[in-house]
Amino acid sequence: MPLPAIIEVVPPANWPARAEITVPGSKSITNRALILAALADDETTLRGALWSEDTQVMIEALQKLGFDIKVEADPDEFCNRTITIRGLGGKIPNGGTPEQPLEIFVGNAGTAARFLSALVCLGHGVYRVSGVPRMHERPQAALFQALRELGRRVESENGNDKLPVKIFGRADLPVGQDARQRVPAKSCQVSIEASSQFASALLLCAGVGGWQVEVVGDNAEESPYVAMTAQLIGAFPRRGGVFQVEPDASGGSYFWAINALPSVSSSVRVARWPQSGWQVDERFPRFLPVPAVVSRTRDLGDSIMTAIVLSPVALLPARFTDLGRLRVQECERVVALRTELTRCGAKVVEDDDTLTVYPSSLHGAEIETYHDHRMAMSFTILGLKVPGMKIKNPACVKKTFPNFFQKLAAQPPHGLGVGFRDAATGRALDAGELFAD
Repeated sequence: MPLPAIIEVVPPANWPARAEITVPGSKSITNRALILAALADDETTLRGALWSEDTQVMIEALQKLGFDIKVEADPDEFCNRTITIRGLGGKIPNGGTPEQPLEIFVGNAGTAARFLSALVCLGHGVYRVSGVPRMHERPQAALFQALRELGRRVESENGNDKLPVKIFGRADLPVGQDARQRVPAKSCQVSIEASSQFASALLLCAGVGGWQVEVVGDNAEESPYVAMTAQLIGAFPRRGGVFQVEPDASGGSYFWAINALPSVSSSVRVARWPQSGWQVDERFPRFLPVPAVVSRTRDLGDSIMTAIVLSPVALLPARFTDLGRLRVQECERVVALRTELTRCGAKVVEDDDTLTVYPSSLHGAEIETYHDHRMAMSFTILGLKVPGMKIKNPACVKKTFPNFFQKLAAQPPHGLGVGFRDAATGRALDAGELFAD
């Protein structure tokens, strides 16, 4: 049975809770690893890979491109999989024609859209990349311009350098010739001001493509997601083998945040918390309680949304800076956060790309999630402190964390015993009804 259209969060009767929660694999690492595995010289097995809407979109696209992929259950985490991919040394098996391009659908997955746009440039066919309407609004121009610098033909259907787009693969080698042979070195420059995923897409394919990629723009040297990509490329078994995907630090932030809720006094830990430094949100526990100033570019990644939603129940105001990238993600997140926190009674001031959140007396509200998984999960955690919190379209968490509500509802020590009700009827929901699919 699918999740209801609106659910109400019912805080557990017995605080404090003591729990150790497992979270699914990192979406950022999984989708990068899927590209690297497809480009590897032999078979690669990814363990602990996330199985969610975004990664399924990537896998379906790779299968359509002709890659042999085997997916098996993970005994340790329901929303993970063991995924085995037979890499072809840079060869992309399938491609379309100018009259009938091979259709690649990316949903609203930014990583899939950007990474696959670069990947198909290594093929010999013609490809049409499209997604949901929101994905067609998200920026792509810097990536497409870089691909053109590399000699690829990229045609945006609407003339605005956004999706849908038709991409013509390489023409410098005859079909069937080894993609690594006689490839002239080429260079491009890419700005990451709108998204670091542009640089990551190019870097993931640069080794096979023979590309020299110069990354420019705001925080070009320090961007944690570009650094993650570079580190993964260095650690990945290029000739095939086994690669372990870390738990998702952004997804884990919601459970660490419970410890910072006033008067809750819980002891919640996330199992196998990553320590590699690959994920910027690995730092999240160090930002509890939330400090006076937190930067999206210097301090945290997506977990800054968790910190923002926590802030009205803190003792002191907090200022969140450098939030520009949040405006061009799954929704206009800066406006969405301000709007929904205000709906709950919080005082929030938006000034350019900064939000200042003040300690406030909050009340329950019906939260619009804007089809954004992180809005749904952040405000659910706030609902553990603020009674009467209702989450619209809760199933949007399937993008990265399909069993998020089940994790909260499970009894300690593997969950927190949180209750959920169908907001329309008041009926309590059982565990089987809390999975987002």
